[in-house]
Amino acid sequence: MKTVDIAKYIDHTLLKPEATADDIAKLCREAKRFGFASVCVHPCWAALAAKKLKGSGVKTCTVVGFPLGCDLTIEQSLAIETMRAAGVREFDFAMNTGRFRSDAVRLFKEYEFLLQMFDKSIVTKLIIECCNLSDDEKIEACHMAYLAGFDFVKTSTGFGSGGATVEDVRLMRKAVGTSLGVKASGGIRTLADAEAMIAAGATRIGTSAGVEIMKEYRKRKMENG
Repeated sequence: MKTVDIAKYIDHTLLKPEATADDIAKLCREAKRFGFASVCVHPCWAALAAKKLKGSGVKTCTVVGFPLGCDLTIEQSLAIETMRAAGVREFDFAMNTGRFRSDAVRLFKEYEFLLQMFDKSIVTKLIIECCNLSDDEKIEACHMAYLAGFDFVKTSTGFGSGGATVEDVRLMRKAVGTSLGVKASGGIRTLADAEAMIAAGATRIGTSAGVEIMKEYRKRKMENG
């Protein structure tokens, strides 16, 4: 595949519930060292991450309604306002699959309302949890994400029964064309995994294995001169 700066694709992620403040600080140090696109953490750690990353060029990303998408709109609204004030610049929304199947139009009207809280400097992503959807549903969710105003569609939370697949990334890229970014997330552990997703159309990679991927990447660059 075409040579890319793999670091710029990576959202360096730590969403384990047992993560500590020291773990988040380490995550941020690693992200600054390698120049990742963002650090993605739970809302309770977002202020700390934003403080650690200030001035580094690495963005702070957090999740909304994660991992099931079952929070009320008012709860999501309050969380967004708090996180924006803390310095978060990227938000990954977990889509409510049950409500999508029950009344997709109403659900996406609510997302459209929430997205009005953001200016153009904020990046928003919708996690559609592909393992729970048919291909037709994935395509519909991608189209509705575009109409609602999201910047990216994302494959997985990493907490479902399946993670990112090349086939899903390819399908999502075809569905959105060049209109939206596609984030592959869930089970991406190696440089080969990441490059396969990028070749399929991913423009962002969510992974907790960013350091290992970068070590592989740098080793290969050295070996190739």
